[in-house]
Order: sequence, then structure tokens, then C-alpha cells
Amino acid sequence: MTRLTPICLIAGLTLAACNQAAERRAENAAGSAAATAEVVGDRIENAADNTASAMRPTPSAQEFVNQAAKSDAFEIAAAKLAETQGVSTEVKLFAAQMIEAHTDSTAKIKEAAGKAEPAIQPDPALTPDQNEDLAELRKLTGAKFDEEYVDGQVDAHEDALALMRSYASGGTDAALRAVAAEIAPVVEGHLKMARELETKTDR
Repeated sequence: MTRLTPICLIAGLTLAACNQAAERRAENAAGSAAATAEVVGDRIENAADNTASAMRPTPSAQEFVNQAAKSDAFEIAAAKLAETQGVSTEVKLFAAQMIEAHTDSTAKIKEAAGKAEPAIQPDPALTPDQNEDLAELRKLTGAKFDEEYVDGQVDAHEDALALMRSYASGGTDAALRAVAAEIAPVVEGHLKMARELETKTDR
């Protein structure tokens, strides 16, 4: 019996090592699959965003400036609500970034609009739908607010990205085209962030 003990011990250690190796391979495979799925998902979303942009009619310079101003005003107002009524730290950080970024884009578009001939005055008055969305957000707090806010951010940034890409590719005013082209990748980054947050806040 004593002669068999080392053999049994070696066999047991070998089996344990094999099991650990198998577990590591499974974990690596799962991680690789998740990474691949994320890449594929991003490509599908990007293709959908590009299609939406291509299908959107190019607005006039005045329409572009007005829509951009309304979009920025809505983003800032919604983000200010998120800072006080949201609960997630990630959501609050995202909201703070939105206030800074959309304040910046408002200034850039206003400056470019002022250089147009004749100068274009943006109209930032919110649409009825935007006012309704803000009214709904004001009724919410905590996790439910986070969920609705982030869902709305995905929709708003999809619209904003389509607007920027549309004018950047076919707009009539050169200065506004350049600003739209500059802002588009920023909006795309925000959209990606919002979609990632959406997976965490949806219940």
C-alpha cells in the first residue's frame, strides 16, 4: 500500500493541474468570445449609425444651427437633472462631461454661425418632445432616473450624430461644415459611452 501512495499522489496532482489548465482555457475562451462579441456589436452599431446619417436629408445652414442648439440645450438641461436626481456615480460623471462638452459645442457652432453671410442666429428653444422628456425626468429619482436618463441619452446622441455627419458631408456653409466634422467624433464617443452605461442601468 505504501508503494502506491506516491503514484496516487502524482496522479491526483496531475489531474488537478489538468483541471486548472482546462479552467484557464475556458476562461480565456470566454474572454475572447466576449471581446469578439463587443467588437462585432460596435461594428453593427457603427454601420447602423452610418446608415442613419446617410439617409438623413442635409439641413440648411439655419436648420442645422437651430437643431444643434436645441440638442445642446437639451443635453445640458438633462445632465443638470442627472447631477441632482441620479444615483449612479458613473451616470453623474457622464452628466458632468455632457455639460462641459455641449457647452463647448454650443460656443463653436455659435461662432461659426456668426461668420456666415449673412450671420445666422441659433434658436435654442427646446422642441415639445424635448420639453416632455425633461418633464418626465423631473418626476424620477434614483435608479429609475438613471435608467430613463441614459436611455434618452442614447436616442439623443444618435440623432445628434446623424445631424453632424449629415451637415459635415453635404452642408452649404464651409465654416459650419468644418465644425460639424469636428464635433461628430466627439458625439460618437458620447454615444458609445451612453450605450455602455445603458447595459448597466437597464433593469
